[in-house]
Amino acid sequence: MKNTRLSLLTLLLAGIAVTGAQAQTPIVLVDGSSTVFPVSEAMAEEFQNAQGGAIQVTVGNSGTGGGFKKFCRGEVDVTGASRPITNDEKALCAESGVEFIEMPIAIDALANVINPGNEFASCMTVEQLKKLWEPAAQGTINNWNQLDPTWPDQKITLFGAGTDSGTYDYYTFAIVGEEHSSRGDFTATEDDNITVQGVSGDVNAIGFMGLAYVTENADKLKTVAIKQANGECVSPSVQTAADATYQPLTRPLFWYISKGASDAKPEVAKFIEFAFQAETQDALVAEVGYVPLPAEASALALEKFEARHTGSAFDGGSKVGVTITDLVTAAGAGN
Repeated sequence: MKNTRLSLLTLLLAGIAVTGAQAQTPIVLVDGSSTVFPVSEAMAEEFQNAQGGAIQVTVGNSGTGGGFKKFCRGEVDVTGASRPITNDEKALCAESGVEFIEMPIAIDALANVINPGNEFASCMTVEQLKKLWEPAAQGTINNWNQLDPTWPDQKITLFGAGTDSGTYDYYTFAIVGEEHSSRGDFTATEDDNITVQGVSGDVNAIGFMGLAYVTENADKLKTVAIKQANGECVSPSVQTAADATYQPLTRPLFWYISKGASDAKPEVAKFIEFAFQAETQDALVAEVGYVPLPAEASALALEKFEARHTGSAFDGGSKVGVTITDLVTAAGAGN
């Protein structure tokens, strides 16, 4: 009986020791945009592997707006965003004493997608897309032939990012001309897989999403080229995002990093330094279907982080045509 009790006590103490070790494992908390999620997830997995389990990284998927709410309350160390921080969000962070470092983590080509069976809408103008998506279109622009008389007289089904999404904000800014301004009669979702399912299942559907999800579902969707000012139809791709020929829907994707967490938690600094190495960018960002930062930009990003330059290069809203170099120049951070 005595030996049995000793064995049970030994097992109990061993269990407590394991639990205590797990509790002491440093954790980096990441949340934010569904568009940025594939990048954050890939970075987290590879970083944890590189650390041999000594550091844990958890990645949530609350959307850009939801991620900023958590971040500005001090609940997470890093939040992904598919558009810049708003003035209201800046104020919320300031109220909580959260200083942030704004960093582009990748480049995205926001894609319009149609069903593979759609043979007519392979190239559209910004004017046609605006006519389709602007608020005045609700109840009036319902069929394809209203965008082009040579297109079929068939009812259009619309899918897009949820209205709390940075993707929605950027898309409406670039296409309609005003953030958060669009018709309301579309399936709005934070889950891009719903858009994939909807568009792939309806020959008259159209939607929009980040390039990584298009790449992941290339057998189910077809991208729509955008007619540029020179008349050329340019499709969204890694190459056209990298050379900025796909306009106006090429955009930066962001990480917002807590300065306080970076200073107080060595594991956060290690994670950021890992993510912005040129080798990490080339391997992981490209793997998930986005455009990695150029090597020079990666180096500048690390300089900006090491200097802890806080603030935003944006005045509370998106800009079309902003350069990655501007965003990672350490001396270029605004308020």
